[in-house]
This record gives sequence, structure tokens and C-alpha cells, in this order.
Amino acid sequence: MINILIVDDQKHIRDGLQAMLRQFPLQLENIYCAVNGIEALEILRQHVIQLVITDIRMPDMDGLTLMAQTKEEHIEVDFLIISGYSDFAYAQRAIGLGAKGYLLKPVKREDLQTAVEHVEHEIRTRQALSRNMEHISRRAQETDRKELSMYMQGAVSDEGWVLQTQGQNPELWQNYRLCLLREELWINQPGADSSHSIESIAYRVYGREGCVCLQHRPYLILAVDAAVDPGVFPAALKAEQKDAITAMTGPQQGLKELPNSYTQALELYHHSYLFPDRNCILPTHIDRLDQQWELPYEELYALFQLIGTKNSGTITQGISKVFHKDTLQRYHIRYTQQLSRAIVQMLEEYVRVIRPYMGEETLDIECLRNLFDYPGIRDYIQAMQQQLLRLNQFYYEYKCSYRNTQDLNEAIRFIHESYHKPLDLAMVSNHVSLNYAYFSNLFKKNIGKGFAEYLRDVRLDKARRLLAETDHKIVEIATMVGYESYKSFTRAFREVMDMQPTEYRQLMRRKYDSEGEYQDTAL
Repeated sequence: MINILIVDDQKHIRDGLQAMLRQFPLQLENIYCAVNGIEALEILRQHVIQLVITDIRMPDMDGLTLMAQTKEEHIEVDFLIISGYSDFAYAQRAIGLGAKGYLLKPVKREDLQTAVEHVEHEIRTRQALSRNMEHISRRAQETDRKELSMYMQGAVSDEGWVLQTQGQNPELWQNYRLCLLREELWINQPGADSSHSIESIAYRVYGREGCVCLQHRPYLILAVDAAVDPGVFPAALKAEQKDAITAMTGPQQGLKELPNSYTQALELYHHSYLFPDRNCILPTHIDRLDQQWELPYEELYALFQLIGTKNSGTITQGISKVFHKDTLQRYHIRYTQQLSRAIVQMLEEYVRVIRPYMGEETLDIECLRNLFDYPGIRDYIQAMQQQLLRLNQFYYEYKCSYRNTQDLNEAIRFIHESYHKPLDLAMVSNHVSLNYAYFSNLFKKNIGKGFAEYLRDVRLDKARRLLAETDHKIVEIATMVGYESYKSFTRAFREVMDMQPTEYRQLMRRKYDSEGEYQDTAL
């Protein structure tokens, strides 16, 4: 698609040319019109025009002056000249200025079409060539960037490649800083082109010769001119409302220092977690940090002693205390990393104990292994608190479950030992030192039946055995299994067995007798 500008001081000529152009089989996007060179120049400044069809003689600014002015302003556009026979000398001058064709008035349809199609073909050829050259240039730049990025990250390269690459931008590699940047993006904030927009700001600050992009993801890494004050770039980002963390190394000399510079930039970036209120981290900010320390194991042990209690608030405060910024900002970032690993190890030990009792529930300990997976230290501390509180809840339930199991086992043992005595729920709950109502609910939840029903079943089970295997009177058996009266015993027995105790005894003896006769026959 091309844009055409018609320039003529006569309206009927402008309209006629426009009508003919729209009838041609051309891929036109827009046709603009101007009455003289001054108006045409304004349109050329505001729009991308590929072809100007202009009269030579016009008031205020003629066609030749318009052509000369576009050259002076470096406006790239092709011209077709329209003139009468008497203006041939002007037409020759126009050809000398680069006009692509010359049309005599009155303009014939076929001449206009031939001239415009010829120019259109030239335009499309140039555009295709330009696109190919840009593509080749981009691919070459991308290849160079990838090679530099691999070298920066430790890939081995020969001396010849290093010297050749350094020679492509000698002034920059003679004195540069490495910048590692990560933009802080919020939820629903578009970020697809964030690294490229930051990169464009860098080029404005340092210029094309003073800035080389080495990597886009996961961090934007730039080599920039060290002669520029290190505060200029962060200030430019802030002015453009880019909330980016910037780690900037000290001045480096020579491309051979690039791998070491990369290590330094990563270290600086990691230290940005200790200083969340700082948007630019320089070597001077970490030079004073202490390299020797002892982890607060006593505080950690005391913190984990609270696991399995109802002190969730104290646990949250404990994590905030051991990760207090005044402590973290005193030491190298390795202190924070070792502190995190120590807590993760303690978490794993606790989880190992209760894992069989957790069912499908689990803790996401993996999410705590790498501090730098989080946008900042605050996010990591919140994740640590969340997992500790979940562990606290699991461990509390585990301890309650274990304690309840022990209490229930003792209660059942006591019932089987004391069933023949006067026994009620209060006596059993007191025996295991549990609240009456709590024990009642716990017993039913875990045993599947209430205390009274369970005691009745235990007593009747003993009674059935005595009825079948002994000659004790039924009134004696009632007393032996804990019933205060013969009447209450027989009523309970009938409700469960659907027969009287005497009937059950007779049934069981007939069964034993038939089994004995069968054994004698078999012998």
C-alpha cells in the first residue's frame, strides 16, 4: 500500500488526477492533495508519502523548490513532474533533482498510469530490499548478542573471537558497566514488551554506541558506557515510571572481564532482596556487609517448639524477628540464604514425623528452597510464614489425634476391665482425665457408637459366653456382667438378640449337642 500526494494550484486538475488514480489497478492507501509547495511540505512532514505528483509552476512555492526542500529535510519521497511545453527547462532541472518522470499537460490517462506503475514498482522493490537488509541485519545482531550472552555466562571462546568482537565496539568495551534489570510488574499490568521499553530508554541515555543488549530474559542485561554517571539511567527509568530493580557493576575494562562482570551483577541483584526500598544497587552498597556470622539456632529451636500449639501469632512474629531487615542488612546475602535453608531443613524433619497422618494434605516446602523465585524478600517471608502456620495446624491435629488415640485405648481397656462393676460415662472420662462432653463426642466419633451402647455390647458379649459355656443361673449371670437387676438384663438381651436369655442358652446347647453327635458319627 502506498500514499500519493497531488500538488497543483488548480482544483479541476487535482480532482481529475485523483479520479484517474482511483481507477488504476494500484494498491493505494491514501491520496492527499495540496494547492502549493508550502501546503505539500506540511503534509510530507506529518505523513509517510511514497509518491508526489506535482506541477512545476505554482504560487508561493513551486515544484522545484518543494523537491529541493524535501532533500534538505531528508524526506524520502519520489516525484512525478507535470508541466506544459514551455516549462521544459524546468522539467530538466526537476529530472536533475531526481524526479522519476515527466508528464505534459494535459495529462493523458495511459501516460499517468504507465508512469505511476513504474514508480510503484521501484518503490516496492526498494521496500522489499530494505526489509531483506533489515532482516539480515537483525539476524546478525541477534547472533552476535547470543554469542556475547553465552560468553558472558561462561562459554569458552577463543582469543580471536574476543578480539574481533571487542573491535566492533572498542570504545564501549574499553570502559563499561554491566546492568542487570528486572521490572516489577503488578497483576494485570501489561509486561510483554517491558524489557524492550527499558532497553529503548537505555539507548536514549547512553546512545547507540554506548549501550549493548546482552540478554532479555529472565533479566535484561546491558553493557553501558561507564563514563556516564550511574545515577542517570535509574533516574531516567523513574521519570518514565518504570519500577525496575537495577544492579550496576563498577567500571570494567575489556571484554575478557565480561564473565566476571556477570557474576558481580548477579551478586548485586541478589543483594537487592536485602534492600527492597532501593531501586539501584551498586558495589558500594554491599562492600560494608559482614562476611562472618552465626545462625540464630537457639531462636529457631525456640520457634519450632511452638509448632503444634495454638500460638500461631507468636510463630508469625518469630519468623518476622529472625528475618528482621536490620539483621539481614548487616550481613552478606549468603546469611539470608543459609537462614532459609536451616528453616527448610527443620520443616522437613517435622513433616517426616507427621507425613503418615497427613493423608492427601501436604506442605509446599519446595516453594521455599529458592529465595530468588520471589519478587522480593517480603514475599518470601510471607510464604515462609504461611507454610509454618500450615505445619503448626497439621502438627496440632496430629498431637491431638495421637493423644486421643492413647486416651481412647485406655478408656476401652478400662471398660473391658470394669464392665462387671457399676460403670457410667462420667467414671470413664474421669479415669482418662477428659472433659465429660468432649470424651462423649470423641468416643462416638472414633468408635462409631455411643458409650452406653458400647458398654451394653461388651456386657452382653460376656453374658452370651457365660450362657453358652456355664451352668450359672441367669440372675447370677446378670450380676456377673454388671446389671443391677434380672429384669434390666433380660430386657437388654431381648432387644439385641430378639430372644430371651433362656432361649439363647437352649439354642446354643442344642447346637453343641448336634455338633457332638456329628463328631461321633464321623469317628
